[in-house]
Amino acid sequence: MAGEISNFMTVWTLVVISLTYCHTISKTVPVGTKRLLAISPVIVLFFILPLSLTTISLGGLTSFFIAWLCNFKLILFAFGKGPLSPSRSCSLAYFIPVACLPIKIHNPVESTKKEEGPCSEINERGLKSPMNYVVKCLVIVAFLPAYERKVRVHPVILNLMYLVHVYVGLEVSLAVVGAMVRALTGIGLEPQFEEPYLSTSLQDFWGRRWNLMVTNILHPAVYLPVR
Repeated sequence: MAGEISNFMTVWTLVVISLTYCHTISKTVPVGTKRLLAISPVIVLFFILPLSLTTISLGGLTSFFIAWLCNFKLILFAFGKGPLSPSRSCSLAYFIPVACLPIKIHNPVESTKKEEGPCSEINERGLKSPMNYVVKCLVIVAFLPAYERKVRVHPVILNLMYLVHVYVGLEVSLAVVGAMVRALTGIGLEPQFEEPYLSTSLQDFWGRRWNLMVTNILHPAVYLPVR
């Protein structure tokens, strides 16, 4: 395990160095094919780096963050689009976390223009109220006795409890990451989920409530070019 942690630290050190390079060249290399060629070694590297991690917890998350999410953002960045542009007006402390983490900058103006806003209460910094997270954590705590007696719990109910557990774990973990980024950079962040259990349809679930960062990246990177 010690070797895995060492590899993990090495991987993310290389990620920070690579993103620093991308941020630096953006000041001299114009958007378009030239910038894409300039950052293409970084994109290839981000596909290779997660292969040095063998555990699901570290390797899986790293693969999602850099090989998938970050690479899509870098491709958009090469053409002057996406959350990393305009790069000239953003600091390195902004560029790195936004590039490799599933976060989106909170824009109050855009939020007021949405026809179908979130059902949960969100403050001006893009965070849900602390009570929202407390209630969800208490639900997970209430599940713990059932896990200890899972032989007596119906498998369907147990699987539903696991799904809720995974969702709450993701939301709380991403909220913690967002709070850390906000503390370091002063950037307001939008939540990644909009109460998906309140979805009225599959489209509502996937397009408006579940993993919003992925939706916001796929739309300009995949949907619009092939439309």
